[in-house]
Amino acid sequence: MSAMFKFSYGLFVLTAREGDKENGCIINTAIQVTADPKQVSICVNKSNYTCGMIQRTGEFGLSFLSQDVKFETFRHFGFQSGRDVDKFAGYEDVKRSEGGLPYLTKGANAFISVKVNRTLDLGTHLMFIGDVMEEEVISDVASVTYQYYFDHIKPKPEQPKTKGYVCKICGYVYEGDTLPDDFICPLCKHGAEDFEPIG
Repeated sequence: MSAMFKFSYGLFVLTAREGDKENGCIINTAIQVTADPKQVSICVNKSNYTCGMIQRTGEFGLSFLSQDVKFETFRHFGFQSGRDVDKFAGYEDVKRSEGGLPYLTKGANAFISVKVNRTLDLGTHLMFIGDVMEEEVISDVASVTYQYYFDHIKPKPEQPKTKGYVCKICGYVYEGDTLPDDFICPLCKHGAEDFEPIG
């Protein structure tokens, strides 16, 4: 089965490599453009460290995340910048494409590597369109969608165990039975009108 069969409105780990430096980030904007030849497009925020790497090297990889992916993968690739850490240093469950791009072997159901042949400037984002050079089916687990991520993977926020009021802007909790009308949030400086009761 072709890895392209796994494409869905899903979530992906986008990977790039420039010299010894490797990076990865979470995206949801990968689309199959044509079937013959196999072409895909992605959109990446220009401020994302991976975007510049792709611009300079002209290639990228996509690990198609599956429903057995752990939240730690999102924390690792989505909640920290490649400018600050080497995301693949010591990261287990990684293989390399023939071209050297890293990709996930757990929590993913397919991988493709792409050679960019066109770049479009979309203002805050760049769209990269390219030809699929390699593809691999990793598992038969279904692809993860945003809805599945929110329902089954992302941890649910803990509810405060106290009575009081919570700021709808920043989440600050005021403990007490009554919130003063002139109360100002000490964190975001919004007034009592932006609080709602809890407990």
